Amino acid sequence: MAAVRVEEVLAAAEEQEAEKRRSVTVEKELELEFDLGNLLALDRNPPAAAGLRGAGPRREALLRALARDNTQLLVAQLWELPAERAGGAGGPLVARLPEPAFRLPREKPPPRPRPPTRWEQFARLKGIRRRKRTSLVWDEQAKEWRRRWGYQRAGGDPARAWLAEVPAGADPEEDQFARLRREKRERVARNELNRLRNLARAHRAGTAVPAAPLHPTGHQSREELGHVARVARVSTASLGRFQPRLPKEPVEPPSRSGGKKRRFEPLLGNLAAERSRQLELLRDMGSKKPVLDITRAVNKQLRQEEAEAAAAKGKKQSQRGKRGRRQQRTGRNSKKSGARRQQQQRPAGSGTSSGKRKKA
Repeated sequence: MAAVRVEEVLAAAEEQEAEKRRSVTVEKELELEFDLGNLLALDRNPPAAAGLRGAGPRREALLRALARDNTQLLVAQLWELPAERAGGAGGPLVARLPEPAFRLPREKPPPRPRPPTRWEQFARLKGIRRRKRTSLVWDEQAKEWRRRWGYQRAGGDPARAWLAEVPAGADPEEDQFARLRREKRERVARNELNRLRNLARAHRAGTAVPAAPLHPTGHQSREELGHVARVARVSTASLGRFQPRLPKEPVEPPSRSGGKKRRFEPLLGNLAAERSRQLELLRDMGSKKPVLDITRAVNKQLRQEEAEAAAAKGKKQSQRGKRGRRQQRTGRNSKKSGARRQQQQRPAGSGTSSGKRKKA
């Protein structure tokens, strides 16, 4: 009995040791394909068909064991990557993942990068680097930490201060508080104008359709390759008319937008469709009630109203011009009549004396 018990204890210990080894070591007939950039493991080994039949605890246990083994292999691959301590010697152990090898699908296209502003372009050109500063500074007047910029910032708003210094060379009678408020409004308006300019520039850059870039790994679909080839072909001055065609490329020259050209119905072919079109045309021609084109009627009515409004406006202007000319004429006539009256009211002796003086 003692020997039997010893053998049982040894067998149980061996099973426990094997269970511990099995929790770390997993054996597969075919090696798994790993994409550590996406934390992906592909198992090509066929599962046991008998265990997957039906829906029961046996199937769930088999799927759980299969997922556990594949996850163990993926974690073992992650531990083989070079690791480092984040944040110093006491930080957590992290590993840098390689670039993903598989291109995973997504519901929507990735967002386009925001175009740089004029300041960012200038800073890049001049080599200006952004220095990160703390958002809170010590305010000596209030004796507390306040924001560097914005509402209730350190030092307060100069436009709201109770004392304003008069600059050298400024008019002593000028209101310095009004000047500070005016300069602040100008700065706010200038910043808003720059913001609107940046938005307009980003909108113009976003409306332009750039060429679709090719993925460096070479996993491209047929539509992506066709779009890139079409964009590259129409990039010449002749829009690709004199470029050699690919073996399965269509004969008609491509367009910049990639749209299809209009296609007309063939002269010979579907006689039933042609008969229905002719009958519909004859029915419209023979009907007493004409077909009303609402768009054309509305456009005609709008043109008539615009013409009437323009004619009325021109008539009013002509009446105003005539009235002004009449007033000018009456003014001139009144001046002439006044001069004549003055000449008639002069004494008669003045004319004779002047005549005698001339004779003398």
